[in-house]
Amino acid sequence: MPKPINVRVTTMDAELEFAIQPNTTGKQLFDQVSLPNVVKTVGLREVWFFGLQYVDSKGYSTWLKLNKKVTQQDVKKENPLQFKFRAKFFPEDVSEELIQEITQRLFFLQVKEAILNDENYCPPETAVLLASYAVQAKYGDYSKDVHKPGYLTHDRLLPQRVLEQHKLTKEQWEDRIQTWHEEHKGMLREDSMMEYLKIAQDLEMYGVNYFEIKNKKGTQLWLGVDALGLNIYEHEDK
Repeated sequence: MPKPINVRVTTMDAELEFAIQPNTTGKQLFDQVSLPNVVKTVGLREVWFFGLQYVDSKGYSTWLKLNKKVTQQDVKKENPLQFKFRAKFFPEDVSEELIQEITQRLFFLQVKEAILNDENYCPPETAVLLASYAVQAKYGDYSKDVHKPGYLTHDRLLPQRVLEQHKLTKEQWEDRIQTWHEEHKGMLREDSMMEYLKIAQDLEMYGVNYFEIKNKKGTQLWLGVDALGLNIYEHEDK
């Protein structure tokens, strides 16, 4: 009997480990991870936005093809095989197209991570506003009796670039975020995440997937793909 293959799939807020058969297709693996009523599941209905990402043998990040066997694709050989469950397609209007709360949460976590890692450029003022919605989603309404000075000390809320550009103390950054946090009184967690996404979707680099390419001269470039089309960027200008 063929030996099962161990896989690990990380979502934005969970990690799943299980075994698949050597003839398992990308679609079968994706369904096992994503669909409701399956043993190893994220419990998602809006599956069309998502895909499984892996690092290939050359070190490039790529998407698992659903119509091919997992073992026929160039997944980096390790035990277990590593995959990331991520949003692959980004809607033009999040408030109209993201219906399920779990879909909204996964998008929120992925977009927030991209902004904090500076993969999605965000101006400082917008970064502070976004941070305040993230705080509202995590802590709920601001209360001076509960949220004492320093309550955001251990939260990663702003891109490192923003912190370095503006020489403010941690306390000063917290004051700015707290001022906005107070404004969101009464806003539910899911509404805070949606407000975050509605602002983030207007950022220039929102929802862009990058692929390394070369032109005829052999110069390395980035091909950026999003809901509106294709763009080509200089290698240093991602």
